[in-house]
Amino acid sequence: MNFGPDDEIKLTALSRLKVIKSHLEQSPFNQQKKNLFYTVPGGSLTEEQRDFYEKNGFIVIKNLISPDKLDKYKRRFQEICANKIQIPGMTVMKDVAIAKSEFLEGEKAITKIQDFCYDDELFEYCCLREVVEYVKSFLGNNVMAMHTMLINKPPDPGTLTSRHPLHQDLYYFPFRPAEKIVCGWTAMETINRQNGCLVVIPGSHKGDFLRHDYPKWEGGVNKMYYGIQDIDLDKANLVHLPMEKGDTVFFHPILIHGSGANRTEGFRKAISCHYAASECNYIEVNGTIQEGFKKEVEEIAKKRAGTEVDLKDIWRYKSRLVCGDRINL
Repeated sequence: MNFGPDDEIKLTALSRLKVIKSHLEQSPFNQQKKNLFYTVPGGSLTEEQRDFYEKNGFIVIKNLISPDKLDKYKRRFQEICANKIQIPGMTVMKDVAIAKSEFLEGEKAITKIQDFCYDDELFEYCCLREVVEYVKSFLGNNVMAMHTMLINKPPDPGTLTSRHPLHQDLYYFPFRPAEKIVCGWTAMETINRQNGCLVVIPGSHKGDFLRHDYPKWEGGVNKMYYGIQDIDLDKANLVHLPMEKGDTVFFHPILIHGSGANRTEGFRKAISCHYAASECNYIEVNGTIQEGFKKEVEEIAKKRAGTEVDLKDIWRYKSRLVCGDRINL
């Protein structure tokens, strides 16, 4: 078949149209047309990963953090448990089943440390480039570390108190919008259903913000382990997230999630940080479903400080800038 000059012009024009179409598909305008509400351009998420997060409210990134870094954070945790160092503002917690035990000490007695943002060695986790580049895919360039935890889930003594009820993290946060908050949660060792891996309900981040309260468990419940009260587990599409050391899951604050009991003899460790865009604003939660939590936290803070403390001021104190500018938070 012979092509004339006009045909060559048409083929050239067609090629250019294909290039233009490809650019348009990758443009922010087209991403808005795809209804990408929970992620933003930039950062490390691929388009496929963004689509998965938009649909499910979580994404697991395999082998994100090297074992040597996690081992360093574990050693730091052990130093804290042994009272070798004191971190201002940090909360050290024990499982309700072992809190009054006289026979457990050190690492075996501590099930969680919270608010380690003023310990530079542990705070390094929040600022790891490999983590922050993913966080930017959710929040943009101005990033705050709002809530930090190293979880040392203990072997369950038979009371099932080592489990964490299904909940939404937004219940604990007096700042919005929810779409500008994300959690990074990293396995510090192999985590599976036997030692209490995370369990999520995919897509629940698109649902309602639900009422929480302490579950009425026979064996008791740990402090601040609030759970959703009205949920039909038989109809819930529960998905377990087994993870290997260094795997990191990022998830939305309205995603319904929890964790099972640790039925092994060892402790199950994970480290996490809740990030928020510094453009977020504090809100008033009096008269909302978060009011009960607010009162409990302020009462605990009053006992420690000896004076009235507002929930917003507590969050301002225990948060720290990761990158960009500190705007509102």
